[in-house]
Amino acid sequence: MDHPTMPAETPEVYDRAGLDNEIGYGDTPALVVVDLQQGFTDPSCPLGGDLTGVVERTNALLKAAHEADCPVVATRIVTTHPEAADLGTWVEKIPTLEILAAGSEWVAFDERLDLRDDDHRLDKRQASAFHETELHSMLSAWGVDTLIVAGCTTSGCIRATAVDGCAHGFRVIVPEGSVGDRLEEPHAANLFDIHAKYGDVKPVDEVCEYLRDGPKPS
Repeated sequence: MDHPTMPAETPEVYDRAGLDNEIGYGDTPALVVVDLQQGFTDPSCPLGGDLTGVVERTNALLKAAHEADCPVVATRIVTTHPEAADLGTWVEKIPTLEILAAGSEWVAFDERLDLRDDDHRLDKRQASAFHETELHSMLSAWGVDTLIVAGCTTSGCIRATAVDGCAHGFRVIVPEGSVGDRLEEPHAANLFDIHAKYGDVKPVDEVCEYLRDGPKPS
């Protein structure tokens, strides 16, 4: 995967290290939509930005997943303790996370997101969608081998979920247009790194086709 700010010698260095291989699609996917909640998608929130395009392209994935009866899990960050004590040292690093308090407008899923009532929802308190949640148990019970990760932010919760997904043995797929960040530079750099080390970064249209039609013979 190309990156415009990387040194010219990057491909050679990565090839020598055996990086940038593709893991490919498996047989049983699930879609995880990470933190597309008002606190991150509303530009008026201190934590937020304009992720309109990300929401639209995630809706394309949701449509394909629903048509294929593919499991969907949507996560959001919610703190339920005074001063967000349940977020641990993360809130010391990012004090603004305190605004993601249960019952606030910032923890509601973006109303533009085409979630169905039967889609699964998980609250989390750290970057990874796996950390102290039921996600791994759910995916294992469903026999999932391929984890499609959409949402935000690329440099934070998307990356953390991709790393943990790989660690748990899932084939991690990140549809490029369905993840976003506050700035282009961390977004692009983390997509580059995810593709090199933890999963495959693929076009949204290709992932939608995979969801609808299943894996293609290699």
